[in-house]
Amino acid sequence: MDFDDDDKGSKGKGRNGKPIKEFDCPTCNANNPTDEPIADKDELRCNYCGNDFLVTINDAGRLKFKEL
Repeated sequence: MDFDDDDKGSKGKGRNGKPIKEFDCPTCNANNPTDEPIADKDELRCNYCGNDFLVTINDAGRLKFKEL
């Protein structure tokens, strides 16, 4: 077990209670599927434009992005 995993937060759930396994890039609007569910405080990279983002998930299950 990696101790860094404890700091990642729980896996994100969307508004319908299902795990969030894709995101639309806020820069280029490309859809990016992910292998693992997106968790709060994950760092994500758009597979199309290459921009990196820090994602936070609010209580309603919506993703908020901050460009890194």
